[in-house]
Amino acid sequence: MARSLNQVILMGNITRDPELRQTPSGQNVVSFSLALNRSYKDQNGEWQESTDYVDIVAWGSLAERVSQYLFRGSRCLVQGRLQSRNWEQEGQKRSKVEVLANDVTFLDSRGGNNSDDQEISPKSSSSSKKKATKSKDVVEEEFEEEPINLDEIPF
Repeated sequence: MARSLNQVILMGNITRDPELRQTPSGQNVVSFSLALNRSYKDQNGEWQESTDYVDIVAWGSLAERVSQYLFRGSRCLVQGRLQSRNWEQEGQKRSKVEVLANDVTFLDSRGGNNSDDQEISPKSSSSSKKKATKSKDVVEEEFEEEPINLDEIPF
């Protein structure tokens, strides 16, 4: 039997606040939808905008983190696989294809600003302020005399 590959990577904006629920067995599950924008040229050579909407489902601790930190309009990257479901509703057979998320990366900064060069720190009066840099190789902390070079860490 030939092997198959079922892997999806999507980046977009959340269309509604994630909906956290629990199964009867106590397992957390969250569902949300991503808007995926794309541009293309039509037959006349004019640029057109189009948006596709994809439903996403995440389970367990990932579901908790998504519901806690993401909201309508948040940008995120979802890695997972396609999953189809079938059910019967009011005598009609229904089916749906959705993405079962294995990982969700939050793309917005904590303050909601999309800047790569934003200072990340607690609200106030903390002795340890960290600054994220574009290179992501050096972390500066006020209580350290020299910046930490992540290339020098043995693992």
